[in-house]
Amino acid sequence: MRYFWGKIQRMNFIVIIPSRYESTRFPGKPLADICGKPMIQRVYEQAAKAIEEVWVATDDERIVEAVKGFGGNVVMTSLDHRSGTDRCAEAVLKASEITGKTYDVVINVQGDEPFMQPDQIELIMECFTTSPDTEIATLIQPILKNEDIFRSDMVKVVLDNELNAIYFSRSPIPYIVRTDESKWLENYPFYGHAGLYAYRNDILQKLSKLKEGILERVESLEQLRWIENGFKIKTNVTDSDSFGIDTPEDLAQTIAGGIEKYNL
Repeated sequence: MRYFWGKIQRMNFIVIIPSRYESTRFPGKPLADICGKPMIQRVYEQAAKAIEEVWVATDDERIVEAVKGFGGNVVMTSLDHRSGTDRCAEAVLKASEITGKTYDVVINVQGDEPFMQPDQIELIMECFTTSPDTEIATLIQPILKNEDIFRSDMVKVVLDNELNAIYFSRSPIPYIVRTDESKWLENYPFYGHAGLYAYRNDILQKLSKLKEGILERVESLEQLRWIENGFKIKTNVTDSDSFGIDTPEDLAQTIAGGIEKYNL
C-alpha cells in the first residue's frame, strides 16, 4: 500500500506476522482451529482487510504449509531470533528479495491475535503518513477501570505532548500523590499499551542489532530497549479491544463467547 506526502515521498507498507510453532503454554498455537480456519489464517485475513502486502514469518515448515494452503505469503526465518521484532527484520529483507519491492514501513502483527481489527492497522499507519519523521509507532488504549491501573499485566504508558511514549511500565505510572488510589483515574488520563508495532525499515534493522537493556530486563518489556537507546516511539489511540490467545483455555473461552462480534 502506498501513501503520498504531497510530492515529497512515497511510502510502501508491509505487514509481517511472526509465527512460531513452539509455545510453552500452547504448542502449535498458530495452527489451532478457530471455527474451521487455523489461527494464523484468521490473523492474516484480518490484516489483509487493511493492507495488500501481508507476509507470515516463521521457523516451522508446518506453518509454511498451512499458509501456502490458504494462498498466503510466507518466508522461513532463523530459529535463533530473540523476538518477533528480530524475525520481522529478517523477513522484510527476504520479502523484498522475492517481490523486488522496497518497503519503507514494517507493521508487526502478533500471530496470536486473530481478533485484531483492521482499523488498528490503519491507525498505526497514520503515525507515519501524518508525521514523516516517525521512527517507531504503537497503539495505546484509554484505561477505563481504576483497578486496571494496578495490574502488572496491564502495561501502562506515559506520553509527552506529541504523543511520543516517554516510558512503559507494569507499575502504576504516573504516581498520583496525595490522592487515594481509588480516585486515580479521576485525576489523570491513564493509557495502557494495546500492542501492535510498526517501524521504519531502516530503524527496524538497527533495532535488531541492539543488545538487551537493563530496563527491558527488569520490566520484561522489549520496547524499553529502544527508548534506552534514544529511539522515539509514536503512539496513536485505539478504542478497539485487542488481546492475544495464550492458552487453549483462552481460545475455548473466546469461541464459546461467540466470534461473530469480532467481524472476522
